[in-house]
Amino acid sequence: MEVSVTLWVLTIVGLAALIAVDFFIGRKPHDVSIKEAGIWTGVWIALAGLFGLGLLLFGGGEPAGEFFAGFITEKSLSVDNLFVFVLIMAKFAVPSQYQQRVLLIGVLIALVLRAIFIAAGAAILASFAWVFYIFGAFLIYTAWKLIQEARADEDDEEFEENKLLKAAERRFGVADRYHGTKLWIEENGKRIMTPMLVVMLAIGTTDVLFALDSIPAIFGLTQDPYIVFTANAFALMGLRQLYFLIGGLLKKLVHLSYGLSVILGFIGVKLVLHALHESGVHVPEISIPVSLGVICSVLIVTTITSLRASKKQAEAEAAAAGSGDASKDSVEA
Repeated sequence: MEVSVTLWVLTIVGLAALIAVDFFIGRKPHDVSIKEAGIWTGVWIALAGLFGLGLLLFGGGEPAGEFFAGFITEKSLSVDNLFVFVLIMAKFAVPSQYQQRVLLIGVLIALVLRAIFIAAGAAILASFAWVFYIFGAFLIYTAWKLIQEARADEDDEEFEENKLLKAAERRFGVADRYHGTKLWIEENGKRIMTPMLVVMLAIGTTDVLFALDSIPAIFGLTQDPYIVFTANAFALMGLRQLYFLIGGLLKKLVHLSYGLSVILGFIGVKLVLHALHESGVHVPEISIPVSLGVICSVLIVTTITSLRASKKQAEAEAAAAGSGDASKDSVEA
């Protein structure tokens, strides 16, 4: 898909305007209700749908299919990010009324860093076609790692700050409490960071680690930098509202890692097949409609099985608690 400089500029300006509106709406710290989160989650998904329809009308079916496949993939992978965001919020004891501000700035940092990753990835792929083999192998390896982590006991999982974040804390110092939404304060004549700035940096930089698998994944669906960027942007910009909407449901998505591993493994195989095809080897290539169907099917099955498993676990725990109470009453009697 040929994208002019004018279209790039208009797209970036449009996305910046949407971010500004989002910031304006959430500028006053407050606890986000399920209703508010649900409405705005729907708005962001609707905007992504309208953008995809615009691509369909002006670019054709292939770019639109690539966008929707990329958006759904990035959105599903971003849900996995929310597990870590919950850990970060807990570690830094972020007050509930400040969490939306933290997520807004953190996601904005992540979007800028991902744009750099996408530009670098597009340049590398344009110059070195063999990188598709590396991306494919990496996604298959990541899929296997996800399965291993899902099967491991992660009850004691805690967030660990990265070295860059620790270095920043040592260099500038950190206040011992939150000061509203302030990022810097003066203390004993020295300018130091507040925990608010630290947690924003933690959210933004941690997302870069997730980009290491999500960026190769979407390049496995399309090599168009414009579609890669817009799909990532729409997936990330609704992440703040999604955090508050499904925060309580995250623990119920017990099979999410398995579903994501299947998706990443599938795209990894797709990338390897594409690389072989580019090298002159006659192998079948997986089309975008097939990719979109597989991704949606896996997510639907994963959600259904997760909710069923969570329901059975809750019933088993309730039954165990009931029998425990009965035994206690018997002993007392």
